[in-house]
Amino acid sequence: MTETPRRSFAKALTWQAMGLVVMTAITWALTGSVETGGAIALLGAASGMVTYMLHERAWARVRWGRNSD
Repeated sequence: MTETPRRSFAKALTWQAMGLVVMTAITWALTGSVETGGAIALLGAASGMVTYMLHERAWARVRWGRNSD
């Protein structure tokens, strides 16, 4: 069973949305600035999403550890 790029994208999107909220809150708490917190969180989310997509697509090609159920 393989995973489509569309599914990988949906997973990346939901994961990054959760991370965006958490990173904004943490950075806001550390800096006292919601603007700075949001900017850092957006940069982190954008770079993280690209990295996650590349990681997921690479692992989709690896057969190791899969069962043929």
